[in-house]
Amino acid sequence: MGEMQKQPNLGPKLEEQLARAGIQTMEQLREVGSHEAWLRIQAFDQSACIHRLMALEGAIEGVKKTQLSEETKAELRAFYQAHKRTQRKA
Repeated sequence: MGEMQKQPNLGPKLEEQLARAGIQTMEQLREVGSHEAWLRIQAFDQSACIHRLMALEGAIEGVKKTQLSEETKAELRAFYQAHKRTQRKA
């Protein structure tokens, strides 16, 4: 188990995606923040969703994503809506 998997919300897949995004430690995740980390992941994984964004913020705050404040959740939803990519149908 990697260092980051010890944090709430971070499993092996998300830790792997963070590493691919150039984020190897919790210190680096805190420095770049959930928004930038999520944008980096979204650059190579269009399935990056609001739940992943909330998971990242929860890990930074040291809580499960369901325990984020309503204010934080609302801010994350607004950010997600402003930055999500629409998937085109073939």
